[in-house]
Amino acid sequence: MRVDVEKSVSSWLQTLPTPAYVVEQRRLEANWSLIAQVAAASGVEFVMSFKAFALWRTFPLLRQYISHVSAASPDEARLGFEEFGAPCYTYSPAYEADTFVDVLKWSSHLTFNSLSQYARFAPLARQRSDVSLGLRINPGYSEIETLLYNPCAPGSRFGVAAQQMPDVLPEGIEGFLCHNHCENDSYALERTLNVLEERFGRWLGGLRWLNLGGGHLVTRSDYDTAHLISLLRAFREHHPSLHIILEPGSAFGWQTGPLVASVCDVVENAGIKTAVLNVSFTAHMPDCLEMPYHPTVRGAETLPLLTIAEAKKIPCVYRLGGNSCLSGDWMGYWRFDKPLDVGDKIVFEDMNHYTTVKTTTFNGIRHPAIYLLQTDGRLKLLRKYSYEDYRARMD
Repeated sequence: MRVDVEKSVSSWLQTLPTPAYVVEQRRLEANWSLIAQVAAASGVEFVMSFKAFALWRTFPLLRQYISHVSAASPDEARLGFEEFGAPCYTYSPAYEADTFVDVLKWSSHLTFNSLSQYARFAPLARQRSDVSLGLRINPGYSEIETLLYNPCAPGSRFGVAAQQMPDVLPEGIEGFLCHNHCENDSYALERTLNVLEERFGRWLGGLRWLNLGGGHLVTRSDYDTAHLISLLRAFREHHPSLHIILEPGSAFGWQTGPLVASVCDVVENAGIKTAVLNVSFTAHMPDCLEMPYHPTVRGAETLPLLTIAEAKKIPCVYRLGGNSCLSGDWMGYWRFDKPLDVGDKIVFEDMNHYTTVKTTTFNGIRHPAIYLLQTDGRLKLLRKYSYEDYRARMD
């Protein structure tokens, strides 16, 4: 069931202290329920990647829908082990000797990025019979348009290419990890599976599991879940010995709540009006600048292609500016129904994936508080940040 965000937020929006991320429990559970249904129907396992969503206070709910999470660092692995309550599916571009034993303790599956990393750590890893070892492969194929997010770009540091693989896998390798998607659909996955069959098929028969990584945006409204289910069923029939794993991150937190900010000032330069907010794009919404993309603002029309000359002629058109000293900490343009004024709330939709996990305290800008909108309509404060949080990072 999809919840109308505007209706659920409007009752308390005007009194909500800003800045604040709001996570809506009903939307979270709608996503997680859909993921669980797809997993059951296709016979594959979904795990949640911490790199997109790691709000551990929601884990008691999440455990009702999945059994494992995936980690890419010692701290993520520990978070999964201690707070989610299960050993992680762990991959790192490079393990380190002083933390490797702990990573082993916190993992059920451990994937190596290179043959050299495997050779270095395999003797120690194979002492743990309860940890399944794998290798990341690079299929040399991806449909990701933004180079920053493409793990298969030329010269990529991720994974082993087919031409680099030995004829016989090293002793102890039980699985492959292939991650080459970013908010892609099931038809992109279908083409990836064809590439895997062509380039890595000779090794698949000797494996126990295949992890197809993240980037599968199954909770997006136009995602063809029926096609995904039939695709995965067919692949499993062709490879009955393989346990298939998908580990999306965005899909778990997709469209589950906004970041709410307030207008602190409205400035004008060369005829361009900018509403300066008490949030920062670079500190609190970094993907907007990295991708880049203009987030949806509630009650406003997004006009990203508007020129400066055009913006000057249209009433109630603003750039939105962050409150950091970075000159590029702004985006534009949006058209509002009425002029903006100090104290007005600005609601950035869909701000729960790749936000809280990537925020910084650049310029000492305080991290937005995090609230959970519970299914009974009550707002629960999960975390409020203070000067001490900033100071502790600088110690």
